[in-house]
Amino acid sequence: MGPTASGKTDLAIKLVQKYPCDIISVDSSMVYRDMDIGTAKPTKEEQKVTPHRLIDILDPAESYSAAQFRRDALCEIEDILTHERMPLLVGGTMLYFKALQEGLSPLPSADPEVRAELQAELDEHGLGVLFKRLQQVDPESGQRIKANDAQRILRALEVYLLTGKPLSQIWKDNKPEALPYKIINCALIPEDRALLHQQIAKRFDLMLKRGFLAEVEKLYKRGDLNTDLPSMRSVGYRQAWQHLAGEITFNEMREKTIAATRQLAKRQMTWLKSWPNINVIKTLADVEKIIGK
Repeated sequence: MGPTASGKTDLAIKLVQKYPCDIISVDSSMVYRDMDIGTAKPTKEEQKVTPHRLIDILDPAESYSAAQFRRDALCEIEDILTHERMPLLVGGTMLYFKALQEGLSPLPSADPEVRAELQAELDEHGLGVLFKRLQQVDPESGQRIKANDAQRILRALEVYLLTGKPLSQIWKDNKPEALPYKIINCALIPEDRALLHQQIAKRFDLMLKRGFLAEVEKLYKRGDLNTDLPSMRSVGYRQAWQHLAGEITFNEMREKTIAATRQLAKRQMTWLKSWPNINVIKTLADVEKIIGK
């Protein structure tokens, strides 16, 4: 695990070259085909040497959930183990790691009609009214969810309206199924935050040189994609889409992408700070202890 641009893929490839491991990608953007440069996907040459599972499995018009990832990852883990090799899960989508290890409670699927009613209420009365409503029907979720987190507030209210039960109660009544394997959690967390920020900017500039805008333009011209889709909400793709639509300049697109990537890295490291039983890899010396010089 680790923040974006920390060198996870490079380390994973070196580990596979040294140990009998097979890589399973834990990345919510790499699952999409035709999104290679902007997701920092391993190159075709790298994938020939060290294949990555759960990469290029969906069209960008499709959606993918943590529950779907858990199902697919469990299948891949079992297949790797039957071949007497070690599954090596690599990526930065922390929710996927959490869902895999802790399981997910059975919650009702999204209901378009209920969601539309809540959205209309949000548009008319504002988020504050909906948040107060959540605090009344589900005080525990009202304490846990931030007052400005519209997505989670709407989802918690939607679950309550569909089931008649508070979201917090459903979680208590349906304990998720834990992962039936021993896990070693390792996180590549750079000590120097400023250096990571420099690496983020350097990597995006390299993506631009490699043709990132042309990659997004092909998706833009398809006609069946939009920025409401999970794929096009990925960092970099959303900003490039805005640039291609004439909403922001090239320089604004670059700065917004770098800023959004830094925010993503910050969120990933926040997850990792509270992760239980984690082995932190901070320096080159730590890496050398694992893979040898």
